[in-house]
Amino acid sequence: MKKKVLSLLVSGCMITGMLMGCAQKEEAAQAPAVAEESETETTEESVDVSKEQSETEEVEITYANFNASGGNEETLDKMYQAFHEEYPNITVKIETIGYDDYFTQMQTRVAGGTAPDCYELNIENFAAYANKGVLAELSGIDTSGYNQTALSAFQVDGKQYGVPGNFSNVVLIYNKDLFDQAGVSYPTNEWTWDDVMVASEKIKALGDDIYGIYQPITFNEFFKVSAQYGGSILNDDKSAFTINSAENLNAAQMMVDKITVSNIQPNESQMGGLGDWDLFESGRLGMIPTGIWAFNTFTEACDFNWDICVEPGGTQKATHFFSNSLVVNKDSEKKEAAATWINWLASSDAAAQMRIDAGWDLPAISNDTVLAGYLKITPPQNRQAIFDSLEYLAKPPIIEDYSKMADIITGKLSQAASGEISAEEALNQAQEECEAQIKLQ
Repeated sequence: MKKKVLSLLVSGCMITGMLMGCAQKEEAAQAPAVAEESETETTEESVDVSKEQSETEEVEITYANFNASGGNEETLDKMYQAFHEEYPNITVKIETIGYDDYFTQMQTRVAGGTAPDCYELNIENFAAYANKGVLAELSGIDTSGYNQTALSAFQVDGKQYGVPGNFSNVVLIYNKDLFDQAGVSYPTNEWTWDDVMVASEKIKALGDDIYGIYQPITFNEFFKVSAQYGGSILNDDKSAFTINSAENLNAAQMMVDKITVSNIQPNESQMGGLGDWDLFESGRLGMIPTGIWAFNTFTEACDFNWDICVEPGGTQKATHFFSNSLVVNKDSEKKEAAATWINWLASSDAAAQMRIDAGWDLPAISNDTVLAGYLKITPPQNRQAIFDSLEYLAKPPIIEDYSKMADIITGKLSQAASGEISAEEALNQAQEECEAQIKLQ
């Protein structure tokens, strides 16, 4: 298999609301209201962790997070207790804040100079905070235990400003029973959208209420599919929109034609009020690209055989990636201890095993022994595809008016999906509206 990492705007990545089980939630990055700082000033605030020093100095640090608020406070506390046994001189005061309030609070605290020593950021907010110069560079930590592709998502201009506390991604989930009935070979990691179309047509032929695939017509899906066809939403330096490029038109046309031309994907009326997961659980949908957080639900709800593979590609592979970063406050007076804590929390075997045992998303680590237990859980049989997908990260184009850009593009694509306008008109109109309403750097 050809393995190619797509470096699509290193400064940003996917919406972590999806990590919390909301597959269509799109959140705008909330940049902290602080003055811009030069690259030199930011680099000077790097963290150089000395293990000898971290083991001898008595220090208390503060750590804020949101991800544990979904019922994992107890697991996080167990992790801290294990950390404190290893580093008894470091006391961590943990503050868990609900996701809905977290970023508003953090924005205010960073601007007011009261931010914690270290904290959690979803990945698009990571980009905004890093670009504002409020994060310390983590130049002195041991990063050998991480999955290096996941680690790279939190680099800016080659410098490490955060570590991946966890990760989740999207895979292609498919109904093996429908594939068997249609006489079609199961999808593989090498499949392209052309392969999906052929299989979907045969599955669609099984019945009027059976469909080959469901893929949401949203900005989140579009920027990923555009990457799969070699396109992007912005140019390399984010100075211009490239929404209506030829590559993007190929992507949009494919997405829309599945509904308006071949009807291998149901339109809104044919969905009859069902959600895409509902349709899959009913046994009437052949394939659905969705997050690995669907596994438990599908295991309980589906009375048919199903499995997964890496998302299909167009001219190349690209797959959704979601992660929360753990970062150190540039203005903290306890950077070394803070970096020691977040690095242990994100990459130690002990913390990773606790996370896996609790079923609390996945650690972004490279230790195959620790991950072996997770890979053995079925269904799905092919859990390795989750980690294979990390070779093809597609990161969204984070800008200050991210939400407005996403709304404009989603709205135009929705019009194309309903047949009101063509895919080409949708992209041309989105290009014009974004240029008129959004000021880029």
